[in-house]
Amino acid sequence: MSWSPSLGTPVTHTRLRSPGHVADLSGMCAACTADCPGPCEIGLSALRGAEALLPFAADKNQFASEKRYPLDFSHFNINGRVFGAVGLPEDPYEATYPHAAIASSFGGAHPVPVRAPFILPAMAKLAWREYFAGAALFGVPAVIGEDVVAKDPGLVVEGHRVVASPLIADMVEAFRRYHRGFGDIVLQANFDDEYHGVLEYAIARLGVTSVELKFGQAAKGIQGMGRVAKREDALRFKALGYVVIPDPTDPAVAEAHARGVGPEFEKIGKLPFWAPEELVARVAELRRLGAQRVCFKTGPFDPRDLVQILEIASEAGVDLVTFDGAGGGTGHSPVKMMNEWGMPTVELGALLWKVLSAWKKRGKACPPVALAGGFVTEDQVYKGLALGAPHVGTIALGRGAMAAASVGRLVGEALKEGTVPPEYARFGSTVEELFADLRVLKQIYGDEAVQIPPGALGVYSYLSRVAVGLQQFMALNRKFALAHIGREDLVPLTERAARATGLLTYEERLEALMK
Repeated sequence: MSWSPSLGTPVTHTRLRSPGHVADLSGMCAACTADCPGPCEIGLSALRGAEALLPFAADKNQFASEKRYPLDFSHFNINGRVFGAVGLPEDPYEATYPHAAIASSFGGAHPVPVRAPFILPAMAKLAWREYFAGAALFGVPAVIGEDVVAKDPGLVVEGHRVVASPLIADMVEAFRRYHRGFGDIVLQANFDDEYHGVLEYAIARLGVTSVELKFGQAAKGIQGMGRVAKREDALRFKALGYVVIPDPTDPAVAEAHARGVGPEFEKIGKLPFWAPEELVARVAELRRLGAQRVCFKTGPFDPRDLVQILEIASEAGVDLVTFDGAGGGTGHSPVKMMNEWGMPTVELGALLWKVLSAWKKRGKACPPVALAGGFVTEDQVYKGLALGAPHVGTIALGRGAMAAASVGRLVGEALKEGTVPPEYARFGSTVEELFADLRVLKQIYGDEAVQIPPGALGVYSYLSRVAVGLQQFMALNRKFALAHIGREDLVPLTERAARATGLLTYEERLEALMK
């Protein structure tokens, strides 16, 4: 059995001719016939070359790893108790799941309240307006993704420094329109964004108070890349300071491109080369500029790098470090890098717990941590919090929230056209009938609630479902506040899961009781 997917996938818009008969070692069909036109990844590569490395229509789709990791959160069950209560009196009218306290805060010296321990991680495409608005409606932080300025037709620069980015301003406003004191809009910056002064612009001109520095480029940690069809666009990116190959300013390249000869232009993001002392100084500088919350975002790199990032965050007093495990979502990673690179989320959570627990025993400052990488539903959220307790206090919900935004938007359009899918038409034929939580928002926003985009309603309703589900699991364990969630709430079902996390199996728990 292979853990890796075959060479046919909707991620690249490819398929195998004989998907029931796959050579596990290679991922190819077991029989590769001479008359097959090759709709698999090899066939796509035969036509498109290196372009076949990337997902299909990445500007319009979102993707996740298809690798069947030998360890994930399905290898654990959530524990349950039937006696007592922690966090509320032992009163059946008080100790009930709606009373489980899931509110938290975001930030250290300048905390803002949040209604649930969630963060919507970096996004800057698809239904972004609804994504950010839905986060504000529910009251959790949301992150504007990297490299927005490269997509902004209204961008104004002086030299290579941004002085106006209408697209970033629109993204900030999408959140702020519905903000009611909970959470905040966070602007992420990669190495190129730092060169362009994106955070300085957003803090000074837009009043952004929460920012995030990203270790790596594009999804999780690689270099962002994208084909550039027109030479004038390649010249614009080159002038902004991006790496563009081949060089569009080279007369020979320009002449060849005009004739349709030679490779297409490609814009490539720069890998960051930060020294720890530079990052500590940069965090301090951003705070002097007006940032009240400075965060880090990183992918599942080698353990030595992850520990170093924690060290830097501890020294700098970073407000939140989000660690993104392998196997989760991605916007633009090469397919094989998405499937075959990095530390899976369970192992990443276990590593963070070991490091931070050791630090806590030594009295070393532990930065607040969020865990990302494949979290969608309430059971996964509870397991992530329990695995990393008490150090992991936030879970990132990316692909699920974006899917909810897209579904809400599409259903809203279908309502206008009278083409609501029958699976949903059973609930009614109006926005009020279809979106059950709109009545709650009407109580909060009054008449303005009817103007909320259906996609944002979708995000709000999705987060509501996950939040209530989290409260139900807390009540199952008789724990009525987030601080009481612990590793004892998680039980490994396999030897591999127990060995990776150090958690006790059901048998080991019984043996401990019998002693």
